[in-house]
Amino acid sequence: MFKVKKLLPLILSGVLLAGCNGTFTNLTPRQEIRSADNLYPVETAFSSQQQTLNWDTIKASVVIGNDFYPMRYTQLMTNRWETLIPAPPGNNIIYYRFKFDYNYNAMGAPPRSDSKLSPIYRLEIKDH
Repeated sequence: MFKVKKLLPLILSGVLLAGCNGTFTNLTPRQEIRSADNLYPVETAFSSQQQTLNWDTIKASVVIGNDFYPMRYTQLMTNRWETLIPAPPGNNIIYYRFKFDYNYNAMGAPPRSDSKLSPIYRLEIKDH
């Protein structure tokens, strides 16, 4: 029984840290009309119940294939990020996902890094 009492805080801290199931909400329309500059706005909201997450360290990006497009925090909104992504002429379907890199506080240790990837989303570009 003595060993279980000693291990209990360690077990509980592992459960708390493993509890970060970040939730992505894609705020981007599924279709856009082709623009003259071939750039399209994408926006997401991210939420997490992880109490150790350091929100000030979040670096959000959009991932298209092997390319990363940094996102900026949307002013006057909570937990929202936005950016523009390219869709070259002739490319009418863009598959993308959001990636959030961040630090979280670890018990008795320096902050640690982690990241979350959203599901894959699809943007259809309609020609005029």
